[in-house]
Amino acid sequence: MENVDGSQFKKTMPGDKPAEPDFGHGHQREVKAAIERSQGYLLSQQKPEGYWIGELMVDATLVADMIAYHHWNGKVDKEWQRKAVNHIFSMQLPDGGWNIYYGGPAEVNATIKAYLALKLAGVPVTDRRMLRAREMALHLGGVPRMNTFSKLYLALLDLFPWEYVPTIPCEVILIGKWFYVNFNEMSSWSRSMLVPLAIINHYKPTRSPRNNINLNELYPEGIHQRDLALAPDPERITWRNFFLWLDRVHKFAEWFAANRIHPFRKRALRQAERWMLERLEGSDGLAAIFPAMLNSLIALKALGYADDHPQVVRAERKLKELEHETESSVRIEPCFSPVWDTAIVQICLHESGLPSEHPALRKANDWLMSKEIRFRGDWHFKNPAKVEPSGWVFEFENKWNPDVDDTAMVLLALRRIPGENRQKRDECFQRGLKWMLTFQCKDGGWASFDRDCTKGVLEKVPFADHNAMLDPECADITARILELLGYEGYSIEQPQVEKALRFIREHQEEDGSWYGRWGVNYIYGTWQVLRGLRALNIDMTQPWLLKARDWLESVQLEDGGWGERCNTYDDPVFKGQGPSTASQTAWAIMGLCAFDDPDRPSIRRGIEYLTNTQNSDGSWTEQETTGTGFPKVFYLKYDMYRNSWPLLALATYRNLFAKNCRTTNGKAAGEANRAENSLVEAG
Repeated sequence: MENVDGSQFKKTMPGDKPAEPDFGHGHQREVKAAIERSQGYLLSQQKPEGYWIGELMVDATLVADMIAYHHWNGKVDKEWQRKAVNHIFSMQLPDGGWNIYYGGPAEVNATIKAYLALKLAGVPVTDRRMLRAREMALHLGGVPRMNTFSKLYLALLDLFPWEYVPTIPCEVILIGKWFYVNFNEMSSWSRSMLVPLAIINHYKPTRSPRNNINLNELYPEGIHQRDLALAPDPERITWRNFFLWLDRVHKFAEWFAANRIHPFRKRALRQAERWMLERLEGSDGLAAIFPAMLNSLIALKALGYADDHPQVVRAERKLKELEHETESSVRIEPCFSPVWDTAIVQICLHESGLPSEHPALRKANDWLMSKEIRFRGDWHFKNPAKVEPSGWVFEFENKWNPDVDDTAMVLLALRRIPGENRQKRDECFQRGLKWMLTFQCKDGGWASFDRDCTKGVLEKVPFADHNAMLDPECADITARILELLGYEGYSIEQPQVEKALRFIREHQEEDGSWYGRWGVNYIYGTWQVLRGLRALNIDMTQPWLLKARDWLESVQLEDGGWGERCNTYDDPVFKGQGPSTASQTAWAIMGLCAFDDPDRPSIRRGIEYLTNTQNSDGSWTEQETTGTGFPKVFYLKYDMYRNSWPLLALATYRNLFAKNCRTTNGKAAGEANRAENSLVEAG
């Protein structure tokens, strides 16, 4: 008799161990070899301390911002600047602009920031590359179309009038819970960016660049007030128009503040400074992420901190650590991702067959447990639950901002490896689980950092055009938590699970897919939901779930892979469209494996894509951007994704295949035994 892939199986007698699938036969042999190569590659990338970390690759804006900062600061390292210029030019598109994700179109903020940095660095405006950049910047609408944060950086260099930069009043930090819209209703990353910006907004430490550099050539119709001021909504009574009116009030109050007669300004400045200094402690820079780190450095200088002050020196050092400098170029990461990467790789290696006792996994487990945050950070303002502090962050150190998504991924990893001290692991796991569960939002979903951070009115304030004022619940994080709860034996009748399932059902798209907030995009969201629901042992033959399976199969590409670009955040019509990538193919395969049929042609073709595109060293090559920071504004290429997720997909497929073969062999053996017994009885 034959297995489903044509390999032979032997008759199983009562008491025999179930037959294992023949991985040495054809297709399965290739899968086994690909898994072993991938394991070898990932093990070679582990750091001596036990963690893994991949580079976070982004657009050219971070390097451009640093050039602008150095010119504002008046200290320019010419050799560093030469390398930075090389990096910016290396990312210029043929049409002259710069994009914010690989393969995407030119974007106005990225293009003008790059153009300004090059101009500050001394690149002649007559350079053909600059001429193309200028043409594209004008085509995109020029300086008037830039967002608030970009205009504020221009104002620091006296390249945009402060009176037209939306005011970020530091008094907002004084507003407590008693007011519907208050400081802690903003997302954690917005709080970290806005507090130092509010300090900057007060002092307006303008420093004109040398040589009278300006950006006058980037105003399509010349500099005019109508292009500087934010346009109101056509309808008179809207929240946006209210906040624009309020901004004019703030501008009037700014005059009083400048003349030292603002009633709350001095107190608000002290509170903002205190808040910022507190959160610099126990963190690799403010919020451990580039925008907040750079803003805090400028704010410290605006407050009068000397260049040799320990806080300034530390802030500069932490920014410098984000740089990758070579002989010819310099690029900058927005932050580091060791906790996230380590948890994912540990899951992949264990799922693919490495035993729990493997030294690499034990070392990683110990490192992850050492990064647990036993501190009651800013999360307690939105989540006052009486729970023992726990949680994990994305970065090395950021004690004020543990997040739900990283915590869920770490718990998925920790549960697999008992380690040498199982009691310590269990206590750590239970603390993290209880902490995470308290963050469920009213509608049943989970967000990334806070609970119920969804007051949409905040998106109407003039400085909210970075698309990150809120921290909404999302299907991908909610489903990852359901996956964990499923493995831990939670029932679908358990109240929190029941609420979360309702949230998942309500957020399914008409075509069967789910929106992916933290990964690109519908492939990411759909995979995570299907994997999470399968872990709960839900009936996967329900029509709404089969609809998701059919959607995934409908967007499979001719080469067997899957791909999707960031333009799906701008318009869902592009969902599931883009060049095949290893990471997105892996997500789709795992989504389809949730239906327990490893012989589906779509899965086989996807597996063949992964095995055929794997490099000889066990890695995969991937250029596309598949991670999301802020939709429509900032995207991330997680370099570890291309090598971790394919291994998990191959392992998920192989384990499902093995399970089905054992079931098939067991049934066949049972039938053979029954037939033999019948013959004996008949004889």
